[in-house]
Amino acid sequence: MANVSVLNMEGKEVGKIDLNDAVFGVDVNEHLVHLAVVQYLANNRQGTQKAKTRSEVSGGGRKPWRQKGTGHARQGSTRSPQWTGGGVVFAPVPRDYSFKMNKKEKQAALKSALTDKVESGNIVVLDELKFDEIKTKKFAEVMANINVDRKALVVLADNDQNVVLSARNFAQAKTMQANLLNVYDIVNAKTLVLTKDAVSKIEEVYA
Repeated sequence: MANVSVLNMEGKEVGKIDLNDAVFGVDVNEHLVHLAVVQYLANNRQGTQKAKTRSEVSGGGRKPWRQKGTGHARQGSTRSPQWTGGGVVFAPVPRDYSFKMNKKEKQAALKSALTDKVESGNIVVLDELKFDEIKTKKFAEVMANINVDRKALVVLADNDQNVVLSARNFAQAKTMQANLLNVYDIVNAKTLVLTKDAVSKIEEVYA
């Protein structure tokens, strides 16, 4: 069972917390992590790419010259793919790139991503993260106090608007609720910052 220091918003250690091995201490399955990231990106694709086939390009209804006797190769339309202005062969059409993963695979991938952050030491646990007002400067000060100066994912137990809006204009961090956690954002972040309440909620859902 991993034992991690708990820091306050000033960056001082105020205790320790034991992380549940069922969530933060599993065998890392790199294949499932990769699959989860690919799924996240694929599901976000709009799939609106479109080009016209020869049947959709305007014009070309008349045969450009007679079949025989001209010396040219026979042609039926000026909108065939080999013509300038013609249609595209096997043209891309709007499509859905999304695909599904099994529920157990998703959970295993998420646990693997969390475990990797613990094993690499890129995890910070805060006793709490609360502001009396919306202030980006205060959020930046907290991040500086806990030595987080690169891409961070800050996970909250609930939707605390003061924290969320304070972090919105802070380029190096992204906030997220514990119940909306996903593999892509965990992997994409350099440091994972969790509140104690968020840790409890994650363990409650996934343990």
